[in-house]
Amino acid sequence: MVATLDDTKRLMIGERLADLKAFQSLILSNDQKLIDACPYDDVRERLQNMLEDDRKNLGIVETVIVQYGIQTEPSPATRIFIENFEKMMEGDQFTYYQKLIHHELMKHGQAMSGINIHKAAQKVGADIEVAIAPLNTVNFEGRAHQEQLKGMLEQVGVREMTGMDADQGIWARVQDAVAALSGVAGSVITQNTDKQDMNIQTLIRLDHNKVNTIFTEIGATKDPQKLQEYFGQLYKDILVHAKAEEEVVYPRIRSFYGDENTQELYDEQAEWRPMLEEIKSIDPASADQFRSKIKDLMEHLGDHIRQEESTMFAAIDKNCSTEEKEQMATEFKAVKTRVQQEMSSM
Repeated sequence: MVATLDDTKRLMIGERLADLKAFQSLILSNDQKLIDACPYDDVRERLQNMLEDDRKNLGIVETVIVQYGIQTEPSPATRIFIENFEKMMEGDQFTYYQKLIHHELMKHGQAMSGINIHKAAQKVGADIEVAIAPLNTVNFEGRAHQEQLKGMLEQVGVREMTGMDADQGIWARVQDAVAALSGVAGSVITQNTDKQDMNIQTLIRLDHNKVNTIFTEIGATKDPQKLQEYFGQLYKDILVHAKAEEEVVYPRIRSFYGDENTQELYDEQAEWRPMLEEIKSIDPASADQFRSKIKDLMEHLGDHIRQEESTMFAAIDKNCSTEEKEQMATEFKAVKTRVQQEMSSM
C-alpha cells in the first residue's frame, strides 16, 4: 500500500510558500507604515501604487498555496524575523531613508524566495510548476518594485542630507528598467487589473491542469518512490477539489445547468472515492497493477473534466455575472483551504 501521502520535499516547498505569504503580508503592512510616515508627496504616491500591487500579489500567493495543495505554517525563523522587523520599523532609531533601505532589501529577499521555489519545483515535479505558475507575476512585480525603490532611495537620501532633489539621471534609468521588466512580465499571468479574483472557471481549469500533469508524471515512471509521491499529491488534490465543487459550484449551477446534468457530476465524483482508496491500498512496488488502476481513474476523470470545461463552463458564462464568477472563486478557495487544513491535521 502507499506508505504515506506526504513527501518531505513537497512539505518543504509548502513551508517556503507559507513563508512567502507571511513576508508578503509584512511587506503590505510596511508599505502602509512608509506611506503614513512619508514626508515627500512624490515618493508617497509611488508607495501608494506599490501598495495596490502588493495587495493583489498577496491574493496571488494565497491562490498559489491553495493550488499547490499543502497548508502549513511559516517556519519558526520567519516568525522570529517578522516580529523583530516590525519592532525595528516602529522605532525612531532609523531615518526614513534607512527604513526604505530595509524595505528594498525585504523586496529583494521576497523575489529571490519566489525564484528559489520555482527552481525547487523544477527538481521535484512538473505538477508543482503548474500549481505555482501564477507566482511568476509576484516575482516580476517584486523585481519592478526593487527598481522603483532604488529611485526613491536616491531622492530620499539626497533630500535628507542636503534638503535638495537629486539629479534625474539615475531616476530616469530606473524608469527604463521598470519598463523593461514590465515587458518581460507581459508574457506571464498579470495582476494589473481591477478584478477582485480569478473567475471560477480559471481556478477549476488550474486544478484540472495540475491533475493531468500528475497523471503524465505517473505514466513516465516506474520508480515506486516517485509513484508514491505523485499519488499522494493526486489523492489529496482530487478529494479537495471535489469537496469544493460540491459545496460551492454544483449547488450554484443546478438551477440553470439542470438537475440531471448536475447530479451526474455529483455521481461521477462519488465514484472516484472508492477508486482512490483502492489505489491507496496497492503497494507502488507493484508498478504495473498500480499504474493500471491509475489509468482507470484517469479515464473516469477525463470524461468529467471534458464535461465541466465544455458545457458547464459555457452555462456559467451564460448565466453568471463577472462578479458572481469571482465570488464563486473566492468561496471555492476558502473551502479548499479549509479541507487542506483538515487533511494536514489528520
